[in-house]
Amino acid sequence: MPSTGWFLAMNEYTSARIAVIADTSLQRHVLQQALGANGYQVVLNSDPARLERADLAACDTDLWLVDLAELEDSPLVDTLLESAEVPVLFGEGHAPERQSEHYPRWERRLIGKLKHLVGDPARAVGPSLEGLMGQSPAPARVELPLILAETPPVEGSPAPQVWLLAASMGGPEAVKQFLDSLPAGLPVGFLYAQHIDASFEERLPQAVGRHSQWKVGLARAGDPVRCGEVIVVPVGQELDFDSQEAMDLTGRAWPEPYSPSIDRIMLNLAQRFGARCGVIAFSGMGSDGSAAAAYVRRQGGQIWTQSAATCACSSMPDSLREGDYSSYSGSPRELAHALVERLTEQAVEVGFAFEQGHP
Repeated sequence: MPSTGWFLAMNEYTSARIAVIADTSLQRHVLQQALGANGYQVVLNSDPARLERADLAACDTDLWLVDLAELEDSPLVDTLLESAEVPVLFGEGHAPERQSEHYPRWERRLIGKLKHLVGDPARAVGPSLEGLMGQSPAPARVELPLILAETPPVEGSPAPQVWLLAASMGGPEAVKQFLDSLPAGLPVGFLYAQHIDASFEERLPQAVGRHSQWKVGLARAGDPVRCGEVIVVPVGQELDFDSQEAMDLTGRAWPEPYSPSIDRIMLNLAQRFGARCGVIAFSGMGSDGSAAAAYVRRQGGQIWTQSAATCACSSMPDSLREGDYSSYSGSPRELAHALVERLTEQAVEVGFAFEQGHP
């Protein structure tokens, strides 16, 4: 079931209405999926041969999306261009199969244009933070295993592993559940990349971290990601890492259409940390992250996903599962439990190797 925050967000923000005209059933189907997955409301999706002038006039939409194999000598399109009171956008051409490596690029181009013309559905995330601020404390945390409790990381030390928490619509609620369930004392630090309007960025740490044992804060140029902390990836500029694994606030805007770009932060993270990094994709719209997933896996990084049944919007984790990139899926609490288990197993392996005299 969707969370309360999801309903609050949707009440505060009405998604843009899109009317689609496409002359192949496959194109209409792919456009319907892509628009819905990114938070847009499709109010019409039709073959031009089935439309009359009266249908155009009666359609209440914020944008017309026209995607025709043959645009020449189209009286309907001529009428639309002459009479439309809202933007008319011509599509990105034949859509690749959703599982194709070319699909994310096609989707990014399309959604980037829509965001400039009719707005960004990710703005709906902001109002849901108010709901989180009033939530009561979460259930009991996952127990910290003895082997980890006996060898706690030095407070403030650079994290030997860095995991990315990636999210969009419904993300703050899911990430808060994950962090509330996670015990302190783990040899790991987190980055948190959330599609959100920049005006809500500074409120995000308090909203998701208020009941957690983890310190949630904004990125600091020149500092490493430290054990026990969660760094919110900035919306306004790209975050990278220098040769010493310190955070580099580059001053460059994220590549469109997403801010922050989950694909780009995944690439930057995997390039610097390799097998010492991981990604957990929580609830969210679109397929941001799927283009970089293969690279993360080649570098030895892990990719996990929130289960569809527990997401407010499952498009983002679904795209990673469909690409066969996700090696584990679960609820936010199950993901927290699985991470504790994985870190425990690694600690046991290191202890065994030390006892055997191996480096």
